Amino acid sequence: MTMDIKELEADGLTKKYQVTVTKEALEEKLDAKIKEMQPQVSLKGFRPGKVPASHIRKMFGQSIMKDVVEEVLNETSQQAINDNKLRPAGQPQIDLRANGEDVTNGKADLEYNMTVESIPEFEAVDPATLKFTRLVTELDDAIVDERLAELAKGQKTYKKKAKTAKAKTGDAVLIDFVGSIDGEEFEGGAMEGHQLVLGSGTFIPGFEDELVGVKAGDEKDVVVTFPDDYQAADLAGKEAVFKTVVHEVQGEKDAVIDDELAKKFGMEDLDALKAAIKEQLEAELDGQSRMKLKRAILDELDGKHDFELPKGMVETEFTNIWNQVKAEKEAGQLDEDDAAKSDEELEADYRKIAERRVRLGLVLAEMGQKENIDISNDELQNALVAEARRYPGQEQQVIEFYQKNPQALAQLRAPIYEEKVVDLITDKATVKEKKVDRDTLFEDDPMI
Repeated sequence: MTMDIKELEADGLTKKYQVTVTKEALEEKLDAKIKEMQPQVSLKGFRPGKVPASHIRKMFGQSIMKDVVEEVLNETSQQAINDNKLRPAGQPQIDLRANGEDVTNGKADLEYNMTVESIPEFEAVDPATLKFTRLVTELDDAIVDERLAELAKGQKTYKKKAKTAKAKTGDAVLIDFVGSIDGEEFEGGAMEGHQLVLGSGTFIPGFEDELVGVKAGDEKDVVVTFPDDYQAADLAGKEAVFKTVVHEVQGEKDAVIDDELAKKFGMEDLDALKAAIKEQLEAELDGQSRMKLKRAILDELDGKHDFELPKGMVETEFTNIWNQVKAEKEAGQLDEDDAAKSDEELEADYRKIAERRVRLGLVLAEMGQKENIDISNDELQNALVAEARRYPGQEQQVIEFYQKNPQALAQLRAPIYEEKVVDLITDKATVKEKKVDRDTLFEDDPMI
């Protein structure tokens, strides 16, 4: 579409243009729009499709012109970007200069300023020139045995002790109890034949402690106070008495590691269970090894590229990170190092992280584009299904959300794309392996 474009400002990656579309050009666009819709217009007093253009213009002209102006804004802003060979780092900022009503009334030209921040031009490093060390660890059979023991521990049972045995933390007691407040029993406060593991923290604070030392046949009034934030508001903060009868004291008995244990986990026998554990552990080692290599790759890419970053992209990334940091701070979940820093120090640290992420994102995108890396529909669909499965019972709503929100869908594409570029770099770079112990492989790394 015919328009006039004038560059007003240029500040690094940010450029500002003035775009003008004459009112005559808008009129032509309006006439074309009316002509296009004329066959579908049906008004009382006219045969369908025979309403004169002049009458349509009189009845709906201003409304149609609003649509025309919206279309022209989109078309001309995109044309201005294409004509100036810009690669926008985000949505252009449009600032209308003409009075909107005058424009839609055909009294004024459409004039607007467009500010665009571009992706910087840079040469990405050739992955074939890079060298890395992949840390690897051989699976120790002792780790398989430890994991098997942990599974068995979760399947432990309890065996009745002698009548004279006193209950200790870790034992189970088989009890009846009836709870009351101010002498009145309350709903849900009574049970018979309940097995309670002392020290499990499953009952009201203090209840289990009061039963340490009891033995079979004992009767005891357990006095506890419900927490102030107890889910039942009518009980919160109140003192209760639980008349308790102890039938048995039971000692824990570890499950035997045999074929029967394996069958509890859906395996045919113990060998099959061990094989499954080994496969899982090897996958964990492979995943950690890849994560370490990826960190080394990203560190190397970050160090080999230095170019101006789009301020808008950095600010968006920082805002996302900072909102999360503030939420963790309010919840008291910051790690020790961060908790000891002032907000100014935290902001400086996380702004550097935002800059790193934007820089790496641009480098990975450039490298992937050069190698024609793309995300297939199947890969995206698999990622969408995996995300939906994280919300059991809401899978369909999650899928519909992503399908209706292109920006959210793009967030699913990004990590897939990143992993494919990392694979590309790994394949082309020189990578040697170094054997390390498990503790070294799993040492914590700073945020990627």
